[in-house]
Amino acid sequence: MTTAAAPAAVVSGGTRGIGLELSLRLARLGHRVVALYRGDEAAARQAERTGGGAISALRVDVAVPAQVRAVCAHVLDRYGAPAVLVNNAGVNRDGPFLTMGEDQWREVLDTNLSGPFHLSRALAPAMVEAGRGSIVNIGATTAIRPRADGANYCSAKAGLLQLTRCMALELAPHVRVNALLPGFTDTPEVVERYRLDDPQRRAAVLATVPQRRTGSPREIADALEFLVGEASAYVTGQHLVVDGGHFMG
Repeated sequence: MTTAAAPAAVVSGGTRGIGLELSLRLARLGHRVVALYRGDEAAARQAERTGGGAISALRVDVAVPAQVRAVCAHVLDRYGAPAVLVNNAGVNRDGPFLTMGEDQWREVLDTNLSGPFHLSRALAPAMVEAGRGSIVNIGATTAIRPRADGANYCSAKAGLLQLTRCMALELAPHVRVNALLPGFTDTPEVVERYRLDDPQRRAAVLATVPQRRTGSPREIADALEFLVGEASAYVTGQHLVVDGGHFMG
């Protein structure tokens, strides 16, 4: 149950997939959640209904600095400094490196790397002034393990890890910044991208995961709850991999 004085949480890409689960978890933890989305109006309205009044969805393209500044000014004016910022919005535009177009490269970098920069830069000053806050950047295990046809995505997520460390260093001591790296998670996007609806393909993929299963969005939300809670009060500048042991490094 939230109140008018409930601390705010901002989640980009917060109305579908893992992002929706993160928004719902933060709402259950007592936050007033502002879930940002780019284009799916129906999913945004459904997220608000599912949130039972604790989630408000706002449209913004995080790759466009002017839009980010406008929506963040609204958030700060209405809710004050957020206690939590989750940079989750991302896009995939896969293709072979040798034929990857500039637009494929630019859109992924602008959304997946510059987007977190724009949002954090707009909201972090108020968090620093308030003397508290937690920022969680949602990365991917491809930040530390390459994959074919993903030079743009892998590069963006690798850059996000270093951005996380730099932000953690500069926003300390009161604002913590960490990265959360999901592995194969059971969402429609992951099922489609890795063709997990094909039994043979699914078996081949899961054979590479020591726990022999995909993760659930709930398990990613469990990790987020740890990173934004008091149990991780002495944790900053780190990345937490939640992937069933697929990557060990």
